[in-house]
Amino acid sequence: MLTRFDFPVGFVFGAATAAYQIEGSAFGGCGPCHWDSFASTPGNVVRAEDGSRACDHYHRWEEDLDLLKAANLDGYRFSTSWARVMPDGVNVNPEGLDFYDRLVDGMLARGLKPFQTLYHWEMPSALADLGGWTNRDTCHRFADFSEAITRRLGDRVSAIATINEPWCVAWLSHFMGVHAPGLRDIRATARAMHHILLAHGLALERLRCMGQPNLGIVLNFDHATPATDSPEDQAASDLWDAIFNRWFIEGITRRTYPANVLKGLGPHMPENWQDDMALIGQPLDWLGVNYYTRHLHAHAPGTPWPSLRDVPGELPRTQMGWEIYPEGLHHFLIRLARDHVGDLPIYVTENGMANADVVEDGQVNDDVRESFLFTHLAATKQAIADGANVRGFFYWSLLDNYEWAEGYEKRFGLVHVDFDTLARTPKSSYHALARALARND
Repeated sequence: MLTRFDFPVGFVFGAATAAYQIEGSAFGGCGPCHWDSFASTPGNVVRAEDGSRACDHYHRWEEDLDLLKAANLDGYRFSTSWARVMPDGVNVNPEGLDFYDRLVDGMLARGLKPFQTLYHWEMPSALADLGGWTNRDTCHRFADFSEAITRRLGDRVSAIATINEPWCVAWLSHFMGVHAPGLRDIRATARAMHHILLAHGLALERLRCMGQPNLGIVLNFDHATPATDSPEDQAASDLWDAIFNRWFIEGITRRTYPANVLKGLGPHMPENWQDDMALIGQPLDWLGVNYYTRHLHAHAPGTPWPSLRDVPGELPRTQMGWEIYPEGLHHFLIRLARDHVGDLPIYVTENGMANADVVEDGQVNDDVRESFLFTHLAATKQAIADGANVRGFFYWSLLDNYEWAEGYEKRFGLVHVDFDTLARTPKSSYHALARALARND
């Protein structure tokens, strides 16, 4: 079994969460966000569940930080809700700032490094009403939010990520319609795919002007595999790799977008989008990598662009139906270092699995998650040995939580949450990780 001593000195082990998924949005002066309206629309979310109470982390944050400390973790990756800090998207809510003040101070008091994410998907409804990420002005409002929250917390956080998973913010939400705002519109998609990176660039510029150090972004990656060796399936897989994996990292590190994606999105892109690429391509201080699974792709003739389809694989699957493929994490860590960021620090900012966990006799046995976690840690260790400058690993997630369109159905946590009583029960994977991270001092 791996331990912390198998990794470089100073390697950060942590767990991650997101504001809307755990805090509860019905108190603390939080304003409505587009996930509230998305969840209120029939058919969008399992049982029409929303994040109004979630895990009640807003009131139980001290208990949750104690769980992080007791697991011998070094850091906590959290997000700050735009709708809580600026309920109308413009004006600051003092209660929101005070909450995050207490939360960051609580982390520091427990010896935890605060890794902050500015945007983890909860856009204030007032801005969504104006077009959300299809509206260029939203990017400037995001920079305002970034400045406001950083003026309060920036002196105490260890690192700041601008955006979490822009592919989900743009493609999953505007092309596939699976997440808020639930659109299926290629023109909206093209604008969101660009504007989310413009928002990142504007926030980066604003925070750098304030002297804020250690700024990055969190991108998600999905291993694309052709279903067969046919040229058509290989081209389909390459296109998916370009949409999911290359669009955002190439926009940042090469100041351009993949040509095979522009073939579909180009006619719908914002006017003069090329003029924004220098801003988007500002150097990062670090890169966050989220990785969960792989997908097999085949050409789908006779269908509109992108003319591809998923093909079921044969590997074991999680509760989400995602194949377990730790080799994909090693692949991306090496590939990103080689092709895009060189020696820039990389953090695995999310990796985890959903499992149908139950409490029996006061305990939760999730051996399958323990295996998942340690095989992906082993893949990370191998990537470091092979030359990738990986500085930390954050498991997703600390708590079972509101899993977006899946409601409270899917459980990713190291800690079981009873969504009736809100009782927290650490799972066997939590205890295994705590043993592996013990310092023996």
